Amino acid sequence: MRVIPGAAPVAAERFEVSWLDADGVEQRGPLAEVAGAVAFEATPAVRSFPSYKGQRNFPGLYWSATVGGHVGFESWLEREHAMLLDFDPQITGYASQPMWLFWPEATASGVRRWRSHAPDFFARRSDGTGVLLDCRPANRIKPRDRATFDITAEAAAAVGWDYEVVDAPDPVLLANVRWLAGYRHPRFAAEAAREARGPALRTMFSRPRPFLEGVRRVGDPIAVLPIAYHLLWRHQLECELATPMTMEMRVRCGQKAVAR
Repeated sequence: MRVIPGAAPVAAERFEVSWLDADGVEQRGPLAEVAGAVAFEATPAVRSFPSYKGQRNFPGLYWSATVGGHVGFESWLEREHAMLLDFDPQITGYASQPMWLFWPEATASGVRRWRSHAPDFFARRSDGTGVLLDCRPANRIKPRDRATFDITAEAAAAVGWDYEVVDAPDPVLLANVRWLAGYRHPRFAAEAAREARGPALRTMFSRPRPFLEGVRRVGDPIAVLPIAYHLLWRHQLECELATPMTMEMRVRCGQKAVAR
């Protein structure tokens, strides 16, 4: 992962951006003027996600608990990062292919033309800041791609956004989050509230203890485990995600639960 933080003192005036409004009508304006006025984490995708026989990439839709709807992806790598954004407690909303970024480029003959790039995701953090993401395996970044990413980083920095070019996630982290994502749906929260098992689990893990031990003390594991996994997804319970999850892993009450 390459993280390029915002706040560099560069001019935003040379960048323009286009996006689709709620009615699907294309809008366009200077990036400096619209960056703080448009909720890019909620805009429709500016490009479609075609599917056809013999296609080498794998487009589709990921259902996001954060968004409460589907987010498109054009590759498995994008799908993985859509899921990781969904799992990130700092992210309050995100959208795929949210905009076209335009910037002028002089040709060899001296004629100015507009170049464009559609970043893969825009995400909004809980503190109100924004981050653009592009998903690309490091070994597939060509010189022209790198130049485009550098320009995108410059544009993001000009309006105070961060910019990330992300590669394949750590496989252990990915496997753990993929398992927890199976319990991301709000119906598990409703079940936790209805049976009062959510508060019981948070109380049980107020001090770290083995996962299955704590679950069994709350009730039948068949009924309690889905709720416990949902609380892990929501960070109300926490465990070490850098190692494979097991029934013996130590689980503790999460900071989000403590804050509540």
